Amino acid sequence: MLHVVKRDGRRVEFNSVKITNAIKGAAEEIAYNLKESEAVELTQKVIKKIEDLCKEEVAVEEVQNIVENILSESDYKLLQTTYSNYRKERNKVREIKSDLMKAIERIGVETDRDNANVGNNFSSKLLRIASESNKWHNLAMMPKHLAKAHENGDIYYHDLDSYNLTTNCLHIPTKEILERGFNTGYGTINRPKRIESAAELSCILLQGTQNDMFGGQSHPDFDNDMSVFIEPTRQEIRKELIELGLEGKKLEEAVEKKLVKTVHQAMQGIVYNLNTMHSRAGSQVPFSSINLGIPYSKDAALVCEVFLKEYEKGLGKGEQPIFPNIIFRVKEGVNREKNDPYHYLYKLACRVAAKRMNPTFMNIDSDFNKAYFDKGYMPATMGCRTYIMSNINGEPGTKGRGNIAPTTINLPRLGILAKGDIDKFFSLLNGKLELAREALMHRYEVLKKLRVKDLPFVAGQGLMKGSEGLSPDDSIEPILKQGTWAIGWIGLAETLVALTGKHHGEDEKARELGVKIITHIRNYTDKLTKETKLNWSTYATPAEGLSGRFILQDKKVFGEIKGVTDKDYYTNSYHIPVGFPISIKDKIDIEAPYHKLCNAGHISYIELDDYPTEDIIMDILDYAYKHTNISYIGINFHIRYCRDCGTYLKNGEHKCRCGSYNIQGVSRVTGYLSLDERFGAGKNAERKDRKSHTESHASVYKNVNC
Repeated sequence: MLHVVKRDGRRVEFNSVKITNAIKGAAEEIAYNLKESEAVELTQKVIKKIEDLCKEEVAVEEVQNIVENILSESDYKLLQTTYSNYRKERNKVREIKSDLMKAIERIGVETDRDNANVGNNFSSKLLRIASESNKWHNLAMMPKHLAKAHENGDIYYHDLDSYNLTTNCLHIPTKEILERGFNTGYGTINRPKRIESAAELSCILLQGTQNDMFGGQSHPDFDNDMSVFIEPTRQEIRKELIELGLEGKKLEEAVEKKLVKTVHQAMQGIVYNLNTMHSRAGSQVPFSSINLGIPYSKDAALVCEVFLKEYEKGLGKGEQPIFPNIIFRVKEGVNREKNDPYHYLYKLACRVAAKRMNPTFMNIDSDFNKAYFDKGYMPATMGCRTYIMSNINGEPGTKGRGNIAPTTINLPRLGILAKGDIDKFFSLLNGKLELAREALMHRYEVLKKLRVKDLPFVAGQGLMKGSEGLSPDDSIEPILKQGTWAIGWIGLAETLVALTGKHHGEDEKARELGVKIITHIRNYTDKLTKETKLNWSTYATPAEGLSGRFILQDKKVFGEIKGVTDKDYYTNSYHIPVGFPISIKDKIDIEAPYHKLCNAGHISYIELDDYPTEDIIMDILDYAYKHTNISYIGINFHIRYCRDCGTYLKNGEHKCRCGSYNIQGVSRVTGYLSLDERFGAGKNAERKDRKSHTESHASVYKNVNC
């Protein structure tokens, strides 16, 4: 009787079926049409080799080596490569699970760059060590085929270290929480009486929320929410000045002058706080977003104007603020046109963006935004592009809601496996969509075991919709039904090249196929929403570390394929490849249709070669928002400034006028700004490839409205 010695020393009876299943599994992974008879024949060859060893027991590693050799000798080299790669991934998992000390040693040298907001200090490393151990725990506890899909790079479970602990992101009901007060665990914080206190507490809300979650947070209607604290501040100032003997016209002028100064101090405090205060074990500042631009009152307009001006000033030496990400909402009749009452705010936002790369801009006249706005619901988004409006389980809107968890499909791999067969591609895609659904439903079952007391701030203090009336020991399942469950993808451009030889920036047929593919995903998530009564949505994944992870795994199996795997990263979501020369107008036209399809979040970037002017940004947005249905846009360029004196450098200068070579670069990554040195390998390679969308169209700024 032959026995197999497992890695932990256990002896088990030899079972040839396991070999057959492993070979068939490798074939299924690459959509290889392996007949049952072929799998059995290969298994018989393996058995013959084992018998030739004349042993009573054989190590499992020995068996696997024989399987690899047989696959290679029998001219199944692609199967052998796939089998070998999965074996290596599993060995890597076992190594870290059995000896976490090696992972700790690696992290002790330097943290990874999956997240450009994470530093390299003590708390960052401690967080990463805990993160690594929980990742392997979560892979071990899920069904094996789901774990294998993640390890192989078929699909990706975002923030696997948080899989069993918390949810993704949240649009905070800022005004409502500040007005009723809250408790961070050490006592009650009452309603603020002045704008300065409200501003400070708005930062505490972001920080406290991030400590309970793994993604970003936003103030979804910042200027209107903060405006309710302007009039009480005005009355306090008036009272103080009356006591000093002022009256009449001089009093009112002095009140408004001091009020404006007070608001400036409050808004400056927000900018400073969000670039210095830390969360998540002290490893990173909050991933914060602020939506503004459509004020309901003059006081809200004041908050909007002053906040933009304070962000424009920058930090102490004028350095670039990394956070918050600012979303300025553009609306005809409010601020878009010259005769609109708040057009001056739009011009100011464009001026600030021309210097700071922030704000990004959201088009409220896009039909999918306008439909909600006209019903009284204010759309909002985040720098990470989380968008949430529809709700099968209640009232639509943003406040108190966010994405629960996203999963991303490796789309280029399906394009490679289909070998130009479009029907086969959609068949493969259907299989991965089902796998993504199963994975997210598994995560749902895990997360609903959490109690309100496990999310003490966001759930315990009622920041999350669905938490109303829940006690500390209640399940958070009602909250899970209010958020969205997102299925995303990466690398549409490379997928189209694999299928047709060209991407959607190069060819009209590829362009049509791209829209067809993402429409297929959207139809699937819409169907799931009806079937499960959960809010499923389609996500244009803002891949950071993932952009490099998927392509490295695919290179190991398929080698370098021109236009597909010949870089160090896959292109983000539906974007045109960053190195492809294309005009601003064409890029906007091609990417616009995807914004409506991606109801979990979307963004398009316009890459410029140097600091633009206010008018250039307004020209770009005017074309996009008047002639297409596009919504969320960021204007990108490379910011570089002197760390010593704060002077900003242009035209590729490497030396400051003060004589310093100590230059800081800032670029945008997955929606947020980041210091250049914090980019991961894939994103660093992508940033180097970024080509201005004006290079092949010198007069694009003048002609963008044509």
